[in-house]
Amino acid sequence: MSSHPTTGRPKIAVIGTGGTISSMGRGPFDIADYATLGQVMTSAQLLEFWPQVQEVAEAFAVPYKAVASTALGPVEWLELVKLCDETVARHPDIDGIVITHGTATLEETAYFLSLTVKVEVPVVVVGAQRPSTGLSSDAGMNLANACRVAGDPRARGLGALVLLNDEIHAAREVTKTSTSRLQTFRTPDFGVLGHVDADAVAWYRKPLRKLGRETEFDVRGLSSLPRVDIVYCYAGADGAAVQAFVAAGAQGLVSAGFAPSFVTPAMGETMIAAIAAGTPIAASTRAGSGRMFYTTRMREAGFVNADNLNPQKARILLMLALTVTTNHTELNRIFAEY
Repeated sequence: MSSHPTTGRPKIAVIGTGGTISSMGRGPFDIADYATLGQVMTSAQLLEFWPQVQEVAEAFAVPYKAVASTALGPVEWLELVKLCDETVARHPDIDGIVITHGTATLEETAYFLSLTVKVEVPVVVVGAQRPSTGLSSDAGMNLANACRVAGDPRARGLGALVLLNDEIHAAREVTKTSTSRLQTFRTPDFGVLGHVDADAVAWYRKPLRKLGRETEFDVRGLSSLPRVDIVYCYAGADGAAVQAFVAAGAQGLVSAGFAPSFVTPAMGETMIAAIAAGTPIAASTRAGSGRMFYTTRMREAGFVNADNLNPQKARILLMLALTVTTNHTELNRIFAEY
């Protein structure tokens, strides 16, 4: 870790968005129904609740929101990009930024930030599976470890990182895999980037795709993003969802198809018609692991190859891609590079 000249600890800005990590329950065994209590701490209150964090970092709160992550989406993503810029401008001596977040949409926020945040300091998104008041809560340790990672110079240039359960994940690759287990966040195809252990932050690999300052996506002047919806495929599915999303104004779609890539004949016909009418569709799969095979059938139908991105990540990349191009060849290039 880098160290601040005055304290010997890295100086970390903690932006709070709410979520389980900031939630209060009715008692130590309330680890499932705490949301009905509606008590969610601000980032300042969270740091007060876990004063031990100050032993590993000079952490200070940056006000934002205190809500469930189900209430966060594109509007908040754009606000967070701007808030990261503003935080570094106000505190040019900080070593990193930690964003606390509910786990429901954590991977989506992290991936968006990984592609759009232009600050040089590391950004680490952290959550918890148990509220801070729960017995054996993971909130305090996750928060402390996120600060340790954000303060590590080796975390620079890796895009937004995700930290839970002592594991460091690349935002592009990680996904939530279990409703309640502490080890819920997993990178199915490639595994973790490193571990945060008692004695050290241990790194083992780096992501290779374009990130952060390297990307062509500059959203800082935007107030909204193109609408992109996900169409989930299942046995017997027709094209009703495709038609409904297009009618609702979708500028692009993502197909959560069967593994390895395609959809039912009826859904496929509707998707091909939508593509021909000008709505780009990125083909992903519902499998949760593995690349989308860009077969002759998929290529001739005009689908964009979503590579190994899961549907929710493919949606984010297509939203950003549509801010710079609608050209089919260029969209495929973007999915290959990011």
